[in-house]
Amino acid sequence: MRTYEIPRNYKGESRILFIFSMKALMYTAIGIVPGLIFYFILNLFGATIPGIIATILCGGVGFAIGTFKVPDTRKFKLTEKTGGENIDDVIKRAIRFKQKKNRIYVYMKEETKDEQ
Repeated sequence: MRTYEIPRNYKGESRILFIFSMKALMYTAIGIVPGLIFYFILNLFGATIPGIIATILCGGVGFAIGTFKVPDTRKFKLTEKTGGENIDDVIKRAIRFKQKKNRIYVYMKEETKDEQ
């Protein structure tokens, strides 16, 4: 009998612990930082468990931002325009838009007599 090589999907080879890609791990670590701040503040008041929960929630939000995509639905204006894109890309683009003080440049093409 002959052996056949089965094609492998090499896209997920850089995953750590099966669910974390490098980007997701980075965003989770960035999300844990504010959670740790909440943890230390709540730990001063003797509330350790809510601090741990806040850390896990902030890390989960960071993981979601780094991993998931915006759903492709026509119900909302935001999802209609950004459906299928990574959430972090949408956030980065919104930050750049705010830095430019909400300016949108529109290039209008003039119609000539031949095009009418």
